[in-house]
Amino acid sequence: MLKPLANAVLFQCGWFACVLGGDSLWLLVGLAVLAVHLLWISSWPEEGQVILAVTLLGTVIDTSLRALGVFHFSMPGPLAPLWLILLWALLATTLRHCLAWSAQPWWRASLLGAVGGPLSYYAGSQLAGVSFGYGTVPTFIGLALLWGMIFPLLHWVARQLAH
Repeated sequence: MLKPLANAVLFQCGWFACVLGGDSLWLLVGLAVLAVHLLWISSWPEEGQVILAVTLLGTVIDTSLRALGVFHFSMPGPLAPLWLILLWALLATTLRHCLAWSAQPWWRASLLGAVGGPLSYYAGSQLAGVSFGYGTVPTFIGLALLWGMIFPLLHWVARQLAH
């Protein structure tokens, strides 16, 4: 019971550090959260492949959304910002721990993704100064549809790659 709660608290600390700190030294807090997770809650041999796969998939998704004009970041560049990439790694740490309850049945993950994904992006956009290129409501609907598919996929990846 303690480790899932610690995982949730660590994720939230990392989320706020990344969103509020952007591509600054606050990224070190996010990296520290990742390190604490791997040292205390899990380990690299157990979850390293999951973290790498989810981070890569998330980077492709958010970079694509940036290229399509869905997100406008203050920092120039072709890729999603580092803070957003690190958020994907942090999200990966929750899949087998504090969010494990949402994996089965698949529709639970889909529902959580459809609601939680857009809400997280919206909160992040308000705190990090990210704007939505197509407006809030169309972006929210698009993200809900996307995350309704992505979150079950992330759980599937976690099941396939975890040791």
